[in-house]
Amino acid sequence: MKTFARTTLAGGLVLALAACAADDPAPAATVSPPPGSPSAATVPALAATTVRTLAGTGTAPFDEARQVQAPPGWVVSVWARVPSARLLAWTPDQRLLVSRPKSGDIVELVPGPGDAPPQQRTLIDGLTQPHGLAFAGDTLYVAESDQLVSFTYRAGTLSGKRVLAAGLPDEKSPDLRGAYAHALKSVAVGKDGELYVSVGSTGNVSAEDREAKPERAAILRIPASGGEPATFARGVRNGTGLAVAPDGAVWTAVNHRDNVGYPYEGPDSGEVLLWYVNDHPFEQLAKLTQGRDLGWPYCNPDPDLKPGAEDTPLSYTRRPFVRDIQTNPDGSKLDCAALALTEQGMGAHSAPLGLSFATRPGLAGGYGPGALAGIHGSWNRRPPRPPEVSFFAWRDGELGPQQTLLTGFQLADGSRWGRPVMAVQGPDGALYVSDDQAGAVYRVTAP
Repeated sequence: MKTFARTTLAGGLVLALAACAADDPAPAATVSPPPGSPSAATVPALAATTVRTLAGTGTAPFDEARQVQAPPGWVVSVWARVPSARLLAWTPDQRLLVSRPKSGDIVELVPGPGDAPPQQRTLIDGLTQPHGLAFAGDTLYVAESDQLVSFTYRAGTLSGKRVLAAGLPDEKSPDLRGAYAHALKSVAVGKDGELYVSVGSTGNVSAEDREAKPERAAILRIPASGGEPATFARGVRNGTGLAVAPDGAVWTAVNHRDNVGYPYEGPDSGEVLLWYVNDHPFEQLAKLTQGRDLGWPYCNPDPDLKPGAEDTPLSYTRRPFVRDIQTNPDGSKLDCAALALTEQGMGAHSAPLGLSFATRPGLAGGYGPGALAGIHGSWNRRPPRPPEVSFFAWRDGELGPQQTLLTGFQLADGSRWGRPVMAVQGPDGALYVSDDQAGAVYRVTAP
């Protein structure tokens, strides 16, 4: 394999344990849909729009005008201020719930008339890092860091708490001795009524997670009535994005590893190179089936159309794997060529968090049905990858390539005033977006 002039990272980048903020210079974000996207021909380029503030929402960072890029004519408003807002779920009676792992609570937002901010209150507190939220009828499922619980929900009240799966791994697990990088968990309810829970890896590269009981770096399936978790999919480093598609398939968006070594033969083989780490491995958006393996930490999804070349074009659609030279140098740990191609993805270190589906008719403005991913942005990429809300068109049972729907949270110098976490479509057709850095929930409306 031909090699090119490259910069080797002195001592390597700091090992990544979680997605954090970045302060490095960055170019302006790309704002138009990528060529070849299912709706690229019908969706116009994004346009600058000033973020509106509603009564009582104008404190920092909105004490000065903030601009984002959004579809032309769309209106972005600071609908509510919710510090450390994370994942979202709509109740059966059209109230928006917001999880707050740092505070151990769930906030309820009750929409008001017109442009009025929602009424806001704490629905429940005293939880252990609550993150994922999902409804099935009047049952609310909450993924805490150490267990999956359910409640009966009626008109803004919760009752009948049940522990459906206890002893999920987090930093309190005796064998982990306080070391757990990805303790936050997500939950989705399958069309079969079964419960799916994401369990992240304990670190950047921690192969022992694959042998743990219950398995870590995996998506677990739990019976609707509760019980022993079983591994549904493995090799999922941190599948925080977890959602069920219109056809019932479970999809995950994965935060992949950092500091991967250059895997090809030549003088740079095994080296941690800035140019290679910047774009490898990419973040997977994968459809899960029973027993599927997404490769971590032995195989990495590869975006290179010219594998190993510094000037290679990149693609994130139906991509194969390349062996990890640091953990699987001779391929004996896992046969990467035998793994199913990754359906979709996004740039390395994007840090996708919340995942949801907008079903028919989907989003206005030519977008239609599709998946929505909150992209938190990189913490150690040079230059940093900007935060955004991404859209993946749903057509004939498959997801199309990534399209930027909302961006502009990162300034030209690489600093950020906001970081989206999750986007969901509301019962009114508007888009609601949580932002844990700005401490906000945005309401985004089409003309």
